[in-house]
Amino acid sequence: MNKALHITNGNSLTNVLKELEIKGDILTWQEMLCEGPTIAHIDSDEFIEVRQQFLSDFYNIEINEKELKKEINKLNAIEDYTEIILWFEFDLFCHINLLGVLSLLHQKEINLPLYLVCSGRIEGDKNLKGLSELSTEQLYKHYDERIQLTEKDKDLAITLWRTYCGKDHNLFKPYIVQESSFKYLSNCLKAHLRRFPDSRSGLNILEKNILEIVRDNDIKSKHHLLGYIMNYQGFYGYGDLQLDRMIHQLSLFFDINETQLKLNRKGHEALVKIHNFSVEINNNMTYGGLNRLDFQFNKEENKLVKTNINVH
Repeated sequence: MNKALHITNGNSLTNVLKELEIKGDILTWQEMLCEGPTIAHIDSDEFIEVRQQFLSDFYNIEINEKELKKEINKLNAIEDYTEIILWFEFDLFCHINLLGVLSLLHQKEINLPLYLVCSGRIEGDKNLKGLSELSTEQLYKHYDERIQLTEKDKDLAITLWRTYCGKDHNLFKPYIVQESSFKYLSNCLKAHLRRFPDSRSGLNILEKNILEIVRDNDIKSKHHLLGYIMNYQGFYGYGDLQLDRMIHQLSLFFDINETQLKLNRKGHEALVKIHNFSVEINNNMTYGGLNRLDFQFNKEENKLVKTNINVH
């Protein structure tokens, strides 16, 4: 009898699949590998320790190690299944998790047919959609049209995961133009490189967009700003915890009173690139194998360059 193992991108979608009575068992993946240090070998105590430390230090989140291992251990009874269906979305948040999951399957030497259900552009809708935002009819249509991943797709995912865990993220560049079954991968790789500070302003592309939202709209509060950013973050797919942290770090560019949040002089100077603000922002986030303060994105060269203070 055919039996599928569904790997979802979080509890929200898991609940939707259960309500729709999609046949098969479900493994819920609840990591956010797009931020924080990672190591290539996922199924290891070292990986869990690294992630526990990061999530505790940066977001005050405590990993339920027992629950995490319980989910991953579902892959130890793989003989129960005839196929694996991966449910991940168009954004960077989901794609880095997807690369990690595909690498984990490789590390466990699991060779079942793999299928991808990936949301994004919907006919007749100008906005990109997450899986949990789809109507029941749209979700079933995505499921029916799921894409079987090829050996080439799997090898690509493993290579990209190792690159992400490594020290040279410019190695992503050739893969931006490589064809694969991952429809939105190119957009996500470009978005990732632009997460590093701009070499002139010190703002990454999302920080720049946040300042422009404040400049161009009547923003009442930080909470109001968070709502705007959630809807206008392009291919990042960040959650409210991540964006709230970013808003806090950008506070040096805002004047805030009881009724309004607006750009101050520094904010306007950052947008016109008067000088590089990366040291003042001091966002010491790690992306896989790289600390973002060690590199900047040079728009003219379209690549990451070492931060000047770390060159010598």
